[in-house]
Amino acid sequence: MQRRTRLKSLSNVAAVVGVGETDYGLDYQTARSGGQGPDRYGLAARAFTQALQDSDLKKSDLDGLIVGPSLATERMGEILGIDPRFSTQADAVNAIIQAVLALQSGLAECIALVYGTDQRKSATQYGGPQAMGGDRFLAYVYYSPWGLTSQGALYAMTATRFFAETGFTGDDLGRVAMGQRAFATLNDNAIMRSPLGLDDYRRARFVCEPLRLFDYCLINDGGVALILTTTERARRMSAPLVEVAAVAKKDLNRAATTLRSRLADFYHPAHREVAEDIYEIVGFGPESVDAVQIYDSFSIHVPIALEGFGFCAPGDAASLVRSGALAPGGRLPTNTSGGMLSESYMQGWNHQVEAVRQLRGQCGRRQVPNARHVQYLSDVAGKVASIIYRRSTSQ
Repeated sequence: MQRRTRLKSLSNVAAVVGVGETDYGLDYQTARSGGQGPDRYGLAARAFTQALQDSDLKKSDLDGLIVGPSLATERMGEILGIDPRFSTQADAVNAIIQAVLALQSGLAECIALVYGTDQRKSATQYGGPQAMGGDRFLAYVYYSPWGLTSQGALYAMTATRFFAETGFTGDDLGRVAMGQRAFATLNDNAIMRSPLGLDDYRRARFVCEPLRLFDYCLINDGGVALILTTTERARRMSAPLVEVAAVAKKDLNRAATTLRSRLADFYHPAHREVAEDIYEIVGFGPESVDAVQIYDSFSIHVPIALEGFGFCAPGDAASLVRSGALAPGGRLPTNTSGGMLSESYMQGWNHQVEAVRQLRGQCGRRQVPNARHVQYLSDVAGKVASIIYRRSTSQ
């Protein structure tokens, strides 16, 4: 179809040439102890400095800037010393998509993507009437007509229905968390590095049944940055070439506040549409993906997304998880940095960095052997999006 032909024109237009992150463990301990660490702009700037050094580019090469929510483009550009031709604000997955569009259109040639959060130090609320700023997020966070006060409550309902429909269990959620923790123990920059066993998971308190403590993401401070340029320019650079092979997205909004799309269908209609687009673009399916990064504010995201994108048949996520496929050494390594459950809650930004490092072969003990394709999956609030990153052999 004509739309998909246009979408395919974005394939391999852009490459990630620089990545950077702050020291998540240090950021966490500083905020937890009440120390005077940098604010979200300072954390973003630290990550940017790392990414710029990693890229071999000069600051003067940068003509694009995309910042994560809670950062202002004008202030971030001032701090970093960038006067961009193109700038905007976007969450992690949309920042990558916006960067690809800007590079393809000629609006920019080298774009910095930066995110910083001081959510722990500033005591950001993710539940209750003032969650994430109150009324502006009423439908997404609060769902006051139904008496729900947090995203945890919403995902607890989702998990309960998913259990009933598929045979997935609380212990299976525990295995998801355990697999990601096993990767985190191999990641020096992860916050939670103590081994997690099934008995440890079972002993943890329910926060909102059936979700236990280890089913929830961390709340911590930190910064992440990536630098993207055209693939043509990246081929002339020294870093291993990691291309954005494909992007696709689909939103489900019509029944958002009724919760129908979340509870009746688990967002699978949007999963399937995005999967059809992105696999058509790259010319292969889930069987050729070497590792998966999944937005995991709650552990239940993982099996739902895997079923929705066809990594297993509907109802088979339990078998997949029980086989150990998602853990280190498994056939489908998932959230290989530890994800947001165990590495750092960077609202999907850290997943992009991990994808790039896996394809560069820079992940040490957690490295997926011979990784060629890493896919990112996100389905927050029914806004489904995916990116496939590729390690190019031509440079």
